[in-house]
Amino acid sequence: MTAPIPNAPNAPETSDAPETSDASGTPRVPPAPAAPQNRAARESHPHPEPPAYPPAPAPAAPLAHQPTPPPPAGPPSVPPPPPGCPAHQSAAHRPAAHRPAAHQPTAGKSTAGQPTPPQPTPPHPTPTPSPHPPPPHPTPAAALYGDVLTGDTHALYERLRREHGPVVPVELEPGVPAWLVIGYRELLEVTRNEECFSHDSRRWRALREGLVRPDSPLLPMMGYRPTVLFADGPEHRRLYRAVNDGFARLDQHRLRRSIAQLSNMLLDAIAPRGEADLLAEYAQQLPLWAASRMLGLSDDVAPELIAAVRGMVDSGPEATAANQALQRILGDLVHRKMAEPGDDLTSWLLAHPEGLSPEEVLHHLAVIIVAGNGPAANWTAATVRLLLTDTRFRTHVTGGRLTVDAALDEVLWRDAPVQNFPGRYATRDLRFGGRYVREGDALLLGLAAANHDPAVLPPDGQIVPGNRSHLAFGAGPHTCPARDQARVIAHTAVDTLVHRLPDIRLAVPAGELAYRPSPWARALTALPVRFSPVVPSTATRHRTAAAGGPPWSTSAPTTPAPTTDRPSAWT
Repeated sequence: MTAPIPNAPNAPETSDAPETSDASGTPRVPPAPAAPQNRAARESHPHPEPPAYPPAPAPAAPLAHQPTPPPPAGPPSVPPPPPGCPAHQSAAHRPAAHRPAAHQPTAGKSTAGQPTPPQPTPPHPTPTPSPHPPPPHPTPAAALYGDVLTGDTHALYERLRREHGPVVPVELEPGVPAWLVIGYRELLEVTRNEECFSHDSRRWRALREGLVRPDSPLLPMMGYRPTVLFADGPEHRRLYRAVNDGFARLDQHRLRRSIAQLSNMLLDAIAPRGEADLLAEYAQQLPLWAASRMLGLSDDVAPELIAAVRGMVDSGPEATAANQALQRILGDLVHRKMAEPGDDLTSWLLAHPEGLSPEEVLHHLAVIIVAGNGPAANWTAATVRLLLTDTRFRTHVTGGRLTVDAALDEVLWRDAPVQNFPGRYATRDLRFGGRYVREGDALLLGLAAANHDPAVLPPDGQIVPGNRSHLAFGAGPHTCPARDQARVIAHTAVDTLVHRLPDIRLAVPAGELAYRPSPWARALTALPVRFSPVVPSTATRHRTAAAGGPPWSTSAPTTPAPTTDRPSAWT
């Protein structure tokens, strides 16, 4: 069975291609501990980007590691491949234009040098156990930091694809190497194959070898913490079940009504002015208000929570105090819900049969509140930007010929809110995507670039309406469990905005909109707009006041709940 190609109409948001991992065995991964068994799982993501990560435990001790031995003088002895790491050359399955000439396969020969019949192209490339490889980056690594990330990153990734193929050698900061996986099929393989690619960043060789500074800005995203983001196998499934089950218990209709109330509350504050920064005053605040309600925080605490998260994101002199404030807010919440459980996500995590400890719940609340905010905010802001700059979408959405969902899907394909996501760590020396990948090498998921892979796009590059086989939410067993809730937030935010402020327009030329220089997020720095001032009516203010009520208020929303939003097909 082959993976659905993204130009097929009505394709699900995740591929149904079979996994390449075997759930029956445990790989031998010297010198790190053996990777846990992998379980077949359909792909679906992303999490997203925690710009700073509260509350952090003491630094974890790295996994036991012995220095990599020098290349043997004679033919090396290659250990048998672990389950999920079939012994065949993945580079041979790439089109010639997509692999370096140095890695062209020898016709009629297998990697062992024996004659073999021609092999069909598999649906996904698979890693090959490799003898001791040459240095990890035989070609110059591309910088994935600094000013290169402030402009058109799509052009950057296409240049890297032409120069390097589907797996690109990069530097995350000076002297810190990694691989950026930008091929669609290669990314699917990395996200599905836990036997060869672990989530545990204690395996990260650059960190073990002292190449990463203790104060590196990479550590908030890539430093190990005991959460679902860094676990493999049975432990990951235990944590993921608890988080996923918690989100599944949220009533989508009540959530939509609550988001509509919060949207109107924020719009009431800016509507009379006739101008606003929709990023700071709307898109960035709404997901945090929503998350605070999901977790069971009162609306009185939400402003303090928002201030703490924004202080951490800014990484300025107040970041430490902001981190402490967030720890205090979430710690108090966990203790309160242990004593007085409620109808909220925190209580459900504490009571889940998987038996999460209070510390584990605290860490996962931090993931939800911080990691979930950025992608939802960026998705909302990017969709508004699309409506304001693309006359095709603006005319069709306001005229009823295209749904807000079509605009949201267009953004996920073209301008994914998380452009790159860490990380996977090779469990052994491998050949993958035409590259030699060493044990402990970090691999980043190039989500935005993989969505633009010409190998899976139609010739004209047009997105088929309704197609959700993009990788904006990642793939494999680590797919984001809050993807449906993120869609409800973004959809309701955009729909309420275009109804409340129908003549909204950019306050600056579209070319002047700038992006944050982040290797992770595709995030605007501001979204200044103008519109005709609107004084909220008494009825609107009355309905907005309900936003201060219970977390899942059943009062009527200001605008009718949209019926065009289709639930995500991710599993």
